[in-house]
Amino acid sequence: MKLKNHRIEGIDYRPAKLIGGIITPEIIILHDTAGRLEKFNSRDYLASSPAVSVQFVVERDGTVSQLVPTNRRAAHAGQSSYHGRSGCNDFAIGIEIVNPGRMQRGAGGAVLAWWGQDFGPGGQIGGYTLADVETPEHGKGTWMAYTPEQIAAVEELAQALFAGIPTLRDITTHWYVSPGRKVDTNPLFPLEAIRARVLGRDDPAEASAEAGSDVVGGDEFVQIETPGTTLNLRRWPSFNPNILAAIPDQAIVPVNREGLFGGRRWLNVTFGGLTGWIVATYAAPAGTDAAPRSAAMSMFFSSAISC
Repeated sequence: MKLKNHRIEGIDYRPAKLIGGIITPEIIILHDTAGRLEKFNSRDYLASSPAVSVQFVVERDGTVSQLVPTNRRAAHAGQSSYHGRSGCNDFAIGIEIVNPGRMQRGAGGAVLAWWGQDFGPGGQIGGYTLADVETPEHGKGTWMAYTPEQIAAVEELAQALFAGIPTLRDITTHWYVSPGRKVDTNPLFPLEAIRARVLGRDDPAEASAEAGSDVVGGDEFVQIETPGTTLNLRRWPSFNPNILAAIPDQAIVPVNREGLFGGRRWLNVTFGGLTGWIVATYAAPAGTDAAPRSAAMSMFFSSAISC
């Protein structure tokens, strides 16, 4: 695949009814169509809908269609936020992967999609691979595995997009930018493997956080102030799912960096051998000679404050 003039050469282009203004893409968001599996069913719906649209659709056999140029806005992410920046449609390319989404177990071994189709016990009706999986991000459900052709097509498409769009810096999912509201892609999707093969480098979110923050000079410490609970230590300065640990109230931790992200002041601190970000609102200055008690205090992974 090769990108030329904002379109992938050699694939079908079906202009969507809803195509927005010019954008500068920075991320790719992967979605499930959460619809019927018949070829081009979801593509044709997304092309004709006056309310939603997407740049690309990947069928079960790996066929890729383009509906919106890569430099034009599509309506695929809805209410969303990526590392403190809201409105992901304004800077994201969407890829819809044909998949029924979350399914439920029914009587007699039925596995039911939301529109009522029964895929049978173990996917026997149609020969699909199904799995019962529960994660904090997705909740509990029965999920359909993606085909090897889909995985290969998504990877090849992402490689072409990154080769042709220098502003792209990350690949993420709908559940990540809309936590609690969306669950696609499903938990069977090999996101990290694809990210590693396409990006071929360290997590771009960490580099972005470092570039947007300043080193704190001297031995500065803060004391956590979350009476009765704990404060989340996060891998990046955002409320996307990225919790590393929970810091107890009154713990004193050293400050490494500080920066403003999404309109909030964040601090990069070290606790229990881990380095991450906390919201500065819940930390008070503790001077330059305070002995950090973080190493001597236990890390908690429950009852954490939502920040």
